[in-house]
Amino acid sequence: MGARTPRRVAAALWLAVALWAPLAVAQRAAGNAATPRGADAAACPAPVQPLSAKQVQAQRARAQDFGVLWRLSKGGRSSHLFGTIHMGRPEWTVPGPLLLQAMAQSDVLALELDLSDPGTVRELKAGMEAQLDKTPLSPALERRLARAVARACLPPGALDGQHPAMRALVLVLLEPRRDGIDAAFALEAVLTGLARARGLPIVSLETVQTQLQALLPYTPAQRQYIIEQSLVGLENGAVRRAARRMARSWAAGRLDDLAAYESWCECVESEEDRAWFRRVDEARNAGLADRIDQLHGQGRRLLVGVGALHMTGPQALTRLLQQRGFQVDRLVSHAK
Repeated sequence: MGARTPRRVAAALWLAVALWAPLAVAQRAAGNAATPRGADAAACPAPVQPLSAKQVQAQRARAQDFGVLWRLSKGGRSSHLFGTIHMGRPEWTVPGPLLLQAMAQSDVLALELDLSDPGTVRELKAGMEAQLDKTPLSPALERRLARAVARACLPPGALDGQHPAMRALVLVLLEPRRDGIDAAFALEAVLTGLARARGLPIVSLETVQTQLQALLPYTPAQRQYIIEQSLVGLENGAVRRAARRMARSWAAGRLDDLAAYESWCECVESEEDRAWFRRVDEARNAGLADRIDQLHGQGRRLLVGVGALHMTGPQALTRLLQQRGFQVDRLVSHAK
C-alpha cells in the first residue's frame, strides 16, 4: 500500500456505517451488544446513554430539526426524503417539527433496508458470512486485533466466532462512542420507531443481495485491506476524526461539507479509491430513484430515509429524482 495507506484508512469507517451499523442497531435492540468494560476504566468510553424523560421533554421544547430533509412533489402528491448517517447522538432521537410533519403526512416509511424485519437481518448476516474470505489472519494481525478489542473495553472473547473483518468493523463502529456517537441512535431507528407508533408500513428500497454486491469487498486482498485499514484508523485516530466531522456536518445540515467528504475523509486519494467510493455510493442511486418513483407512483406518500452521502455528487439522488419528474425542495428548520 506504500505511503498512501494513512490517507485511506477512513474507508473502513464508511463501510462500517454503511453496512455494519444497521446490524449493530438490530443487535442492540435485541439486547445482544456487549457492555463496554475493562481494567483501565478511565480509558474506556462511557456508554452512550439514552435521554431521560426530563431530557426528552426539554429537547421537545427546543423543537430542533437535525440533518437534511426535502419535499418531493409529483403527480399532485408530496413525499419526503430524509438524509441519514447511520449513527447518532441521543439528542437526535427526539424528532424536530419538520420531521414530525413529514411523518404525519406519509403513508409509508421507505428505508434502504428494513432492519426491523428479523428475516432481513438473518439474510444480511448469512450473506456476509457466505461471501467473506475465510483465510486465517497472520499471528501479528490477530494480536493487533486482540489489542483493539481490549482497547474497546469489550470482555475477552466478546467478538469470538465472528469473521475477522466483522470484528474489525464492529470495533470501528464502536470507536465514535468516545465522542458520544453511537450506532444504537442511528436515525433509521428513530424513523422506524415513529413509523411503528403511527402504524405505518415499512418497505425496503433495495434487496439484501443488492447491498451486499455493492458494499462487500470482492477479493481476499480487499477483505484483508479492510481489516488492516480498520486497525490503522483506530490506532491513528482517523476513525474518530471522520466520525466527528460527519456527525457535526450532518447535524447542522451542512450538505456542502458532506459533499466534500472525499477531501477530508482521509480515504480517497487514487482512482482506485474513487472507483470504490462510486461503487458503494453513486452506483446505487439510480436503483434507489427508480424504486422511490415506483412507490410514489402507486399513490402512496413516502417518508424516505437514505444515507445523506447519496444526496451528493454528479449522480445525487435528488438530481436523479428531478430527472424523473419530481420537484425537489429542501426544507430548512427556522430553529437552526
